[in-house]
Amino acid sequence: MSRTARLFRLMDALRARRLPVTAAQLAAQLSVSVRTVYRDVQTLVELGARIDGGAGVGYVLRAGFFLPPLMFGEDEIEALVLGARWVQGQGDAELARAAETVLAKIATASPKDLRDRMADTGLWAPRFKEPAQRVQGLSVIRAAIRRERKLGIRYTDAANVATERVIWPLALGFFEGARVVAAWCELRSDFRHFRVDRIASLRALDAAFPRPRRELVMLWDQHMQSKASRADAPDHAADKS
Repeated sequence: MSRTARLFRLMDALRARRLPVTAAQLAAQLSVSVRTVYRDVQTLVELGARIDGGAGVGYVLRAGFFLPPLMFGEDEIEALVLGARWVQGQGDAELARAAETVLAKIATASPKDLRDRMADTGLWAPRFKEPAQRVQGLSVIRAAIRRERKLGIRYTDAANVATERVIWPLALGFFEGARVVAAWCELRSDFRHFRVDRIASLRALDAAFPRPRRELVMLWDQHMQSKASRADAPDHAADKS
């Protein structure tokens, strides 16, 4: 492997990490020595890469650094195209347009024009038996998740009972035939999941989440694991009959 290729791989490894990664971990991932990682990190810093950390602490790449030229392998191109095609079939018009724009930017920013190769990629996203809902409000929900802002919704449940609620949207799931919002519900004082097609109306509120979304997602994950554990637990009461 050439040194240039190794530097690109190191940059990719750092870009993929949100938290500091040690030189030993990078060395194992890249199949090089720890000493080589130290030297290559120093080279990247000299080239202008904003890498924080050091030996024994770990490295993290701060945002704002781009190392040209932008190059993709064949597998990476196919992954990008397949992901974009999946997004385009999910009923969110704004995300579909964004996916198309992203592919166009990547194709023309690369050293070689990749538009023909992307168009001819023989990978297609699945077409579900039940088509994706063409529901309104997906962009509002996504914006609320990004900005960590509450939503006011009017929701009709499976029993056709309508309620007014204030929720803290944490994630938007794209399932076959359904779009589902995972959120904290102030009405129930608990985590709940809402089908987007059952939201009759929604409005973005100025009120922010009282806690960072990252913490709330961790609590939601613990809540879901607890529910799964209870569902798998044996029914001891039946043993006493």
